[in-house]
Amino acid sequence: MLKEFKEFAMRGNVMDMAVGIIIGAAFGRIVSSLVEDVMMPPLGQLIGKINFSDFFISLDGKSYETLEAARKAHAATINYGVFVNTVINFLIVAFAVFLVVRQVNRWIKKPAPAAPPTTKECPQCAMTIPIAAKRCGHCTAQLV
Repeated sequence: MLKEFKEFAMRGNVMDMAVGIIIGAAFGRIVSSLVEDVMMPPLGQLIGKINFSDFFISLDGKSYETLEAARKAHAATINYGVFVNTVINFLIVAFAVFLVVRQVNRWIKKPAPAAPPTTKECPQCAMTIPIAAKRCGHCTAQLV
């Protein structure tokens, strides 16, 4: 069983997938930082000095100035501002992956179209004959 697992783990597909997952996780952190640290502060300034991550609804009826304050008070909250950040994060990641896949697809050579066949089978004797033949050279059957 250990030998089978080693063979499975060392296949190219599994190793490629593992590398992809590791790079994807690192890429996700980069994009999260881009959204939270670079894009959202100016967007919040444009909208009126708003910090989206502080948009929440307290379910205990009390008012808290920040989400951090509500968390310290162990209040149940609906964090829709964090959700907005996460949605924007996802859209940026999805667009970046789209751009990468699009570029990679450009690099991959498309297969040449298949050449038209030059031979066919005789319907009488099943031997291979030229496509333009009017009569089979093996069985002399008349071809249409």
